[in-house]
Amino acid sequence: MNQVSRPDRNRRRRRVLALVIGALGVVSLGAGQLSLALFTDQSTVNGTFSSGSVLLDGTKIAGLTLSTGGMVPGDTVTDDVVVENIGSVQFRYAVSTASTNPDTKALRTVLTLTVKTIDVTTPGTPCNDFDGTTIQAATVLGASGGGFGNPAQGAQAGDRTLNAGANETLCFRVTLPIGTGNAFQSATTTTTFTFDAEQTANNP
Repeated sequence: MNQVSRPDRNRRRRRVLALVIGALGVVSLGAGQLSLALFTDQSTVNGTFSSGSVLLDGTKIAGLTLSTGGMVPGDTVTDDVVVENIGSVQFRYAVSTASTNPDTKALRTVLTLTVKTIDVTTPGTPCNDFDGTTIQAATVLGASGGGFGNPAQGAQAGDRTLNAGANETLCFRVTLPIGTGNAFQSATTTTTFTFDAEQTANNP
């Protein structure tokens, strides 16, 4: 019985291992060549997104001037304001007020605010006749009782809508009613008018 020496066995094992590795290399090369032979195609497309804007023209709103001094019962002060949407989307807006009481005489509890649209008779002098459509009937200013609409999110009663690029002229009138008593002499208050706008799209 012939016995194969250990060195011979090792050489045979190395030859078998080399043959196996070589065979695997050929298979791998063949698979790579096969994959490179496939027809392929690819196409891409870009999506570009931009956001719209809700913008009030603050310069025009700042033109509202209702300051006056020395009012007596029956006096009024009236001025026009242009509300303009300089943004890119439709918005709705509301106006709210906040009035001070620095001397504790509570003048704000008797002054009333009325808001109308631009004059019908003489729109060229926007609030000269004060005969536009009433947006807010005479309402006591109080601490925060004036204005119209509601700045809360969503559509509210009294909110007004403007398309992008559109504007409207409103007439504001503050009145010291004829029946105001002596307790309100030499009184003062400052009223801040706040215009709040919000998008209408996706915001019922």
